Amino acid sequence: MEANLDDQAGEGLGYVMTQLLAAGAYDVYFTSIQMKKNRPAIKLSVLSAPSDRLALTKLILAETSTIGVRYQTWHRTIMRRHFVTATTPYGPVKIKVATYDGIIKKTPEYADCASLARIQQVPLMMVYQAALAALEQLDEEG
Repeated sequence: MEANLDDQAGEGLGYVMTQLLAAGAYDVYFTSIQMKKNRPAIKLSVLSAPSDRLALTKLILAETSTIGVRYQTWHRTIMRRHFVTATTPYGPVKIKVATYDGIIKKTPEYADCASLARIQQVPLMMVYQAALAALEQLDEEG
């Protein structure tokens, strides 16, 4: 779903993003664009399940300055996901493991790393690297 916003206050953009995500949108993002008469504007893009289109359209119309919403249906391939927990010197970190047709991706969860970095008063990268090292050790053992 998309809407062009050429007269929307910036403060409202963060608010509508939060509202859309809370209402079930998979993702919400903004793109800087130029509109007619060379006016700077923002394109609001919302990814969602087709079944959520009407509710999210109503939210966009109510919470932004737009008077119209475009939508189209896309197909997508999704990697299967599950989580494992890596034990680091800073505390436990969830690791997202995504797989598809022999492809495996493992990524420490940002929120866990950021929380531990704040609590332990160390750089975020130290926690992130410790999570990757702990994950490597788990892989070798298992």
